[in-house]
Amino acid sequence: MLKIKNIAIFASGAGSNAENIIKYFENNENGKVKTLLCNVQNAYVVTRADNLDIPCIIFSRDDFYISNRIIDRLLHDEIDLIVLAGFLWLVPEKIIRLYNNRIINIHPALLPDYGGKGMYGDNVHKAVIADCKKESGITVHYVNETYDEGDIIFQAKCEITASDTAETLAQKVHALEYEHYPKVIESVLMHL
Repeated sequence: MLKIKNIAIFASGAGSNAENIIKYFENNENGKVKTLLCNVQNAYVVTRADNLDIPCIIFSRDDFYISNRIIDRLLHDEIDLIVLAGFLWLVPEKIIRLYNNRIINIHPALLPDYGGKGMYGDNVHKAVIADCKKESGITVHYVNETYDEGDIIFQAKCEITASDTAETLAQKVHALEYEHYPKVIESVLMHL
């Protein structure tokens, strides 16, 4: 029998994507969410993890960039795949090296457009609409040392209409995230 693979989710905010992923893998034979790590003490994702009985580690900038606290936890939990779900810090090189091609992120636009530092949430949607684009979507990609520049794994698109605002575009993009991200994570797990 194959070992179920362990997932660690890194999140910084409300955590709707994290909750969706946790629920998707609750009774999944390919993987399970073992730990959630958050860099914002009062983020709502912490409450979501607690409600779903997922251990949650709150960590500081020093924990992440200077000490080995996070690496030690990932190794202790035998993490196979790191999933970023609304996590806003650049992953340090030491973690990227240890988890080479085993860290994935979802971006709320069609990379390589509208990526990079500061391009998250409504910032992305406002920029896409300001440029009068006809479509947007999601990109799931591997994480490297630069924001949003890792190899693309998957993209899905949605149409932008003349009446769309940043808020309505965000709703369309969230729907794509909820539908596709857990399935892409599962696919990546199956190839580890």
